[in-house]
Amino acid sequence: MEYVTLNNGIKMPMAGIGTFLLTPDEAEASVLNALACGYRLIDTANAYVNEKAVGRAMKKSGVSREEIFLETKLWPAFYEQSDAVEKTLERLDTDYIDLLLIHQPFNDYYGTWRAMEEAYKAGKVRAIGVSNFFPDRLVDLCQFVEIRPMVNQVETHALYQQKAAHAIMEKYGVVHESWGPFAEGRKDFFTNPVLAAVGAKHGKSVAQVALRFLLQSDVVVIPKSVHKARMAENLQVFDFSLDAEDMAAIQALDQEESAFFSH
Repeated sequence: MEYVTLNNGIKMPMAGIGTFLLTPDEAEASVLNALACGYRLIDTANAYVNEKAVGRAMKKSGVSREEIFLETKLWPAFYEQSDAVEKTLERLDTDYIDLLLIHQPFNDYYGTWRAMEEAYKAGKVRAIGVSNFFPDRLVDLCQFVEIRPMVNQVETHALYQQKAAHAIMEKYGVVHESWGPFAEGRKDFFTNPVLAAVGAKHGKSVAQVALRFLLQSDVVVIPKSVHKARMAENLQVFDFSLDAEDMAAIQALDQEESAFFSH
Protein backbone atom coordinates (compact mmCIF):
# COMPACT_ATOMS: atom_id res chain seq x y z
CA MET A 1 0.00 0.00 0.00
CA GLU A 2 1.14 3.53 -0.77
CA TYR A 3 0.31 6.44 1.53
CA VAL A 4 -0.08 10.19 1.20
CA THR A 5 0.74 12.57 4.04
CA LEU A 6 -2.00 15.11 4.77
CA ASN A 7 -1.14 18.71 5.59
CA ASN A 8 -1.34 17.94 9.32
CA GLY A 9 1.13 15.05 9.11
CA ILE A 10 -1.45 12.21 9.18
CA LYS A 11 -0.78 9.37 6.72
CA MET A 12 -3.72 8.24 4.56
CA PRO A 13 -3.84 5.12 2.38
CA MET A 14 -3.88 5.91 -1.35
CA ALA A 15 -6.46 3.20 -2.08
CA GLY A 16 -9.62 2.28 -0.20
CA ILE A 17 -13.15 0.98 -0.59
CA GLY A 18 -16.32 3.02 -1.16
CA THR A 19 -19.83 2.18 0.08
CA PHE A 20 -22.03 4.55 -1.94
CA LEU A 21 -25.47 3.10 -2.78
CA LEU A 22 -24.84 -0.05 -0.75
CA THR A 23 -27.61 -1.26 1.54
CA PRO A 24 -26.62 -1.83 5.17
CA ASP A 25 -26.26 -5.57 4.56
CA GLU A 26 -24.22 -5.01 1.40
CA ALA A 27 -22.04 -2.42 3.12
CA GLU A 28 -21.32 -4.70 6.07
CA ALA A 29 -20.34 -7.59 3.80
CA SER A 30 -18.33 -5.31 1.53
CA VAL A 31 -16.32 -3.77 4.37
CA LEU A 32 -15.66 -7.18 5.94
CA ASN A 33 -14.38 -8.52 2.61
CA ALA A 34 -12.37 -5.38 1.93
CA LEU A 35 -10.61 -5.52 5.29
CA ALA A 36 -9.89 -9.23 4.74
CA CYS A 37 -8.36 -8.35 1.34
CA GLY A 38 -6.04 -5.83 2.93
CA TYR A 39 -7.89 -2.55 2.48
CA ARG A 40 -7.51 -0.13 5.37
CA LEU A 41 -9.27 2.98 4.00
CA ILE A 42 -13.06 2.79 4.33
CA ASP A 43 -15.36 5.52 2.98
CA THR A 44 -18.98 6.10 3.98
CA ALA A 45 -21.35 9.03 4.65
CA ASN A 46 -24.44 10.09 6.59
CA ALA A 47 -26.36 10.13 3.31
CA TYR A 48 -25.49 6.50 2.51
CA VAL A 49 -27.50 5.34 5.54
CA ASN A 50 -25.00 2.53 6.14
CA GLU A 51 -22.69 4.00 8.80
CA LYS A 52 -23.97 1.59 11.44
CA ALA A 53 -23.26 -1.35 9.14
CA VAL A 54 -19.74 -0.05 8.48
CA GLY A 55 -19.17 0.22 12.21
CA ARG A 56 -20.39 -3.35 12.75
CA ALA A 57 -18.10 -4.67 10.03
CA MET A 58 -15.10 -2.93 11.55
CA LYS A 59 -15.80 -4.55 14.92
CA LYS A 60 -16.41 -8.00 13.39
CA SER A 61 -13.33 -7.89 11.17
CA GLY A 62 -10.79 -8.46 13.93
CA VAL A 63 -8.66 -5.66 12.46
CA SER A 64 -7.60 -3.21 15.15
CA ARG A 65 -9.25 0.20 14.99
CA GLU A 66 -5.82 1.86 14.82
CA GLU A 67 -5.10 0.09 11.51
CA ILE A 68 -8.27 1.39 9.83
CA PHE A 69 -8.52 4.81 8.22
CA LEU A 70 -12.24 5.61 8.47
CA GLU A 71 -13.74 8.50 6.57
CA THR A 72 -17.31 9.72 6.49
CA LYS A 73 -19.20 12.80 5.36
CA LEU A 74 -21.74 15.18 6.92
CA TRP A 75 -24.86 15.77 4.82
CA PRO A 76 -26.18 19.37 4.40
CA ALA A 77 -29.39 18.58 6.31
CA PHE A 78 -27.26 17.99 9.41
CA TYR A 79 -24.95 21.02 9.05
CA GLU A 80 -26.84 23.11 11.59
CA GLN A 81 -27.20 20.33 14.17
CA SER A 82 -24.82 20.98 17.06
CA ASP A 83 -24.51 17.26 17.76
CA ALA A 84 -23.99 16.12 14.15
CA VAL A 85 -20.45 14.89 14.82
CA GLU A 86 -21.46 13.12 18.03
CA LYS A 87 -24.33 11.34 16.28
CA THR A 88 -22.01 10.29 13.48
CA LEU A 89 -19.59 8.82 16.02
CA GLU A 90 -22.49 6.96 17.66
CA ARG A 91 -23.67 5.47 14.36
CA LEU A 92 -20.16 4.31 13.53
CA ASP A 93 -19.67 3.05 17.09
CA THR A 94 -16.19 4.54 17.29
CA ASP A 95 -14.37 7.02 19.50
CA TYR A 96 -12.90 8.94 16.60
CA ILE A 97 -13.13 9.46 12.85
CA ASP A 98 -9.94 9.53 10.80
CA LEU A 99 -11.30 11.89 8.16
CA LEU A 100 -14.55 13.86 8.30
CA LEU A 101 -15.73 15.67 5.16
CA ILE A 102 -18.39 18.24 4.35
CA HIS A 103 -20.39 16.33 1.74
CA GLN A 104 -21.71 19.17 -0.41
CA PRO A 105 -20.89 22.91 -0.82
CA PHE A 106 -24.41 23.96 0.19
CA ASN A 107 -26.24 25.24 3.28
CA ASP A 108 -24.18 26.72 6.12
CA TYR A 109 -20.99 24.85 5.41
CA TYR A 110 -18.95 27.58 7.09
CA GLY A 111 -20.79 26.96 10.35
CA THR A 112 -20.27 23.25 9.91
CA TRP A 113 -16.59 23.76 9.22
CA ARG A 114 -16.20 25.64 12.51
CA ALA A 115 -17.88 22.74 14.33
CA MET A 116 -15.54 20.31 12.57
CA GLU A 117 -12.55 22.40 13.61
CA GLU A 118 -13.70 22.08 17.23
CA ALA A 119 -14.14 18.31 16.84
CA TYR A 120 -10.65 18.16 15.35
CA LYS A 121 -9.16 20.10 18.25
CA ALA A 122 -11.00 17.83 20.70
CA GLY A 123 -9.46 14.72 19.11
CA LYS A 124 -12.78 13.34 17.87
CA VAL A 125 -11.57 13.71 14.28
CA ARG A 126 -7.98 13.21 13.07
CA ALA A 127 -8.41 15.13 9.80
CA ILE A 128 -11.09 17.28 8.16
CA GLY A 129 -11.90 18.06 4.57
CA VAL A 130 -14.57 18.61 1.95
CA SER A 131 -16.30 16.80 -0.90
CA ASN A 132 -17.60 18.10 -4.22
CA PHE A 133 -16.03 21.54 -3.74
CA PHE A 134 -15.21 23.14 -7.07
CA PRO A 135 -12.09 25.35 -7.14
CA ASP A 136 -13.90 28.63 -6.37
CA ARG A 137 -15.60 27.21 -3.28
CA LEU A 138 -12.42 25.50 -2.14
CA VAL A 139 -10.31 28.64 -2.49
CA ASP A 140 -12.91 30.71 -0.66
CA LEU A 141 -13.00 28.25 2.24
CA CYS A 142 -9.21 27.97 2.42
CA GLN A 143 -8.90 31.75 2.67
CA PHE A 144 -11.28 32.22 5.58
CA VAL A 145 -10.93 29.30 7.98
CA GLU A 146 -8.53 28.62 10.81
CA ILE A 147 -7.70 25.07 9.70
CA ARG A 148 -7.47 24.45 5.97
CA PRO A 149 -9.13 21.37 4.44
CA MET A 150 -6.85 18.38 4.19
CA VAL A 151 -8.77 16.48 1.48
CA ASN A 152 -11.24 17.29 -1.32
CA GLN A 153 -13.18 14.28 -2.62
CA VAL A 154 -14.52 14.95 -6.12
CA GLU A 155 -15.59 12.99 -9.19
CA THR A 156 -12.36 12.06 -10.93
CA HIS A 157 -11.59 9.39 -13.53
CA ALA A 158 -9.80 8.96 -16.84
CA LEU A 159 -12.63 10.70 -18.71
CA TYR A 160 -12.89 13.60 -16.24
CA GLN A 161 -9.47 14.21 -14.79
CA GLN A 162 -10.02 17.51 -12.95
CA LYS A 163 -6.59 18.84 -13.95
CA ALA A 164 -7.35 22.50 -13.16
CA ALA A 165 -8.96 21.57 -9.84
CA HIS A 166 -5.98 19.36 -9.01
CA ALA A 167 -3.60 22.28 -9.53
CA ILE A 168 -5.64 24.41 -7.10
CA MET A 169 -5.66 21.61 -4.53
CA GLU A 170 -1.90 21.29 -4.80
CA LYS A 171 -1.49 25.04 -4.32
CA TYR A 172 -3.45 24.93 -1.05
CA GLY A 173 -2.02 21.66 0.23
CA VAL A 174 -5.28 19.75 -0.17
CA VAL A 175 -5.11 16.05 -1.12
CA HIS A 176 -7.18 15.11 -4.18
CA GLU A 177 -9.43 12.08 -3.63
CA SER A 178 -11.54 10.50 -6.36
CA TRP A 179 -15.08 9.28 -6.13
CA GLY A 180 -16.34 7.34 -9.15
CA PRO A 181 -12.86 6.30 -10.41
CA PHE A 182 -14.57 4.09 -13.03
CA ALA A 183 -17.27 6.65 -13.91
CA GLU A 184 -19.59 3.87 -12.67
CA GLY A 185 -19.22 2.29 -16.10
CA ARG A 186 -20.71 5.24 -17.96
CA LYS A 187 -19.50 6.31 -21.41
CA ASP A 188 -18.42 2.70 -22.17
CA PHE A 189 -15.65 3.10 -19.62
CA PHE A 190 -14.76 -0.57 -19.28
CA THR A 191 -14.47 -1.09 -23.04
CA ASN A 192 -12.45 2.05 -23.71
CA PRO A 193 -9.88 1.01 -26.35
CA VAL A 194 -7.05 3.16 -24.95
CA LEU A 195 -7.44 1.81 -21.41
CA ALA A 196 -7.76 -1.71 -22.80
CA ALA A 197 -4.60 -1.36 -24.90
CA VAL A 198 -2.58 -0.07 -21.95
CA GLY A 199 -3.96 -2.93 -19.86
CA ALA A 200 -2.95 -5.52 -22.46
CA LYS A 201 0.56 -4.05 -22.50
CA HIS A 202 0.94 -4.58 -18.75
CA GLY A 203 -1.19 -7.69 -18.34
CA LYS A 204 -3.73 -5.71 -16.32
CA SER A 205 -7.47 -5.01 -16.53
CA VAL A 206 -9.06 -1.73 -17.58
CA ALA A 207 -10.03 -1.15 -13.95
CA GLN A 208 -6.47 -1.65 -12.73
CA VAL A 209 -5.10 0.71 -15.38
CA ALA A 210 -7.72 3.35 -14.51
CA LEU A 211 -6.77 3.17 -10.84
CA ARG A 212 -3.04 3.16 -11.52
CA PHE A 213 -3.41 6.26 -13.69
CA LEU A 214 -5.07 8.15 -10.84
CA LEU A 215 -2.54 6.95 -8.27
CA GLN A 216 0.34 8.15 -10.45
CA SER A 217 -1.52 11.46 -10.80
CA ASP A 218 -1.41 11.81 -6.99
CA VAL A 219 -5.11 11.06 -6.57
CA VAL A 220 -6.48 8.82 -3.79
CA VAL A 221 -8.97 6.21 -5.06
CA ILE A 222 -11.96 4.53 -3.37
CA PRO A 223 -13.49 2.12 -5.91
CA LYS A 224 -16.71 0.39 -4.85
CA SER A 225 -17.42 -3.33 -5.19
CA VAL A 226 -19.45 -6.03 -3.50
CA HIS A 227 -17.40 -8.84 -5.07
CA LYS A 228 -14.37 -9.99 -3.09
CA ALA A 229 -12.46 -11.09 -6.21
CA ARG A 230 -12.97 -7.66 -7.78
CA MET A 231 -11.87 -5.98 -4.57
CA ALA A 232 -8.66 -8.01 -4.58
CA GLU A 233 -8.06 -7.14 -8.24
CA ASN A 234 -8.58 -3.43 -7.55
CA LEU A 235 -5.92 -3.58 -4.85
CA GLN A 236 -3.36 -5.16 -7.18
CA VAL A 237 -2.26 -1.83 -8.58
CA PHE A 238 0.99 -1.31 -6.70
CA ASP A 239 3.02 -3.91 -8.58
CA PHE A 240 3.29 -2.06 -11.91
CA SER A 241 3.75 1.45 -13.25
CA LEU A 242 2.52 3.28 -16.31
CA ASP A 243 5.26 4.83 -18.43
CA ALA A 244 5.20 8.34 -19.91
CA GLU A 245 3.60 7.08 -23.13
CA ASP A 246 0.81 5.34 -21.20
CA MET A 247 0.15 8.41 -19.06
CA ALA A 248 0.03 10.71 -22.10
CA ALA A 249 -2.41 8.41 -23.90
CA ILE A 250 -4.77 8.34 -20.93
CA GLN A 251 -4.41 12.07 -20.28
CA ALA A 252 -5.67 12.62 -23.82
CA LEU A 253 -8.95 10.88 -22.91
CA ASP A 254 -10.02 13.77 -20.66
CA GLN A 255 -13.41 15.10 -21.81
CA GLU A 256 -13.36 17.82 -19.15
CA GLU A 257 -16.99 17.24 -18.19
CA SER A 258 -18.80 15.25 -15.53
CA ALA A 259 -20.19 11.83 -16.36
CA PHE A 260 -22.92 12.47 -13.78
CA PHE A 261 -23.98 16.06 -13.02
CA SER A 262 -22.68 19.55 -12.33
CA HIS A 263 -22.95 21.10 -8.90
